[in-house]
Amino acid sequence: MQILGIDIGGSGVKGAPVDLINGKLATDRFRIPTPQPSKPELVAKVVAQIARHFDWNGPIGCTFPAIIRHGVIKSAANVDQDWIGVDAPALFLEHTGCPVRVLNDADAAGVAEMEFGAGRGRMGTVIMLTLGTGIGSAVFVDGVLVPNTEFGHIEVRGKDAEHRASDRIRKEEDLSWKAWAKRLNEFLNRMEFLLSPDLFIIGGGVSKKHEKFFKYLDLETEIIPAQLRNEAGIVGAAMAAKDLA
Repeated sequence: MQILGIDIGGSGVKGAPVDLINGKLATDRFRIPTPQPSKPELVAKVVAQIARHFDWNGPIGCTFPAIIRHGVIKSAANVDQDWIGVDAPALFLEHTGCPVRVLNDADAAGVAEMEFGAGRGRMGTVIMLTLGTGIGSAVFVDGVLVPNTEFGHIEVRGKDAEHRASDRIRKEEDLSWKAWAKRLNEFLNRMEFLLSPDLFIIGGGVSKKHEKFFKYLDLETEIIPAQLRNEAGIVGAAMAAKDLA
């Protein structure tokens, strides 16, 4: 079975049909820059453009970087504030003509990693963190997702953690890997204290460079890089829409 997965991020919207048997993209992904400003109607047109690119007529799974309750957007940290209160599945259905399931982007990445990637078969408390424009989080207890955790907004030194330790901040402030790892370690130590996890999985594009900063981290918890990397959101989105088929 294949389902179209679309990953909506602060800088890009990317998608591809996903083979749900093996958790792999069935084709090369197609990416379009996120409209600026990232208003609902503009983003919905991009989602429709991706669906047309694949000549898609079936269920679609979409990630979105926000708290999502029953399909309604409840926050907007890295997208336009007009999204708050929007019924995202209804909006995307209007533009694509396809049934759509929408979930938090980090939750989607975590679901994919737990099923097909670094978290496969791992029990206990597993925390997936996506380091990118912000910091997304997905928490699993014995394989069950606790949705919409948003731990990237925990306050560290008077700021949201993602405003100190995201990959975007590393680039914008031109931090060395060691200096950035020190900030990241402080955030991870806070997570250890609050949640006593058994495993951290680090995702996002920066995870493919984990050897540059893992060596500077000082944690009690096991930490490993994600395996699906930038494809995790697309795969998790498609998985979430399986019951719409």
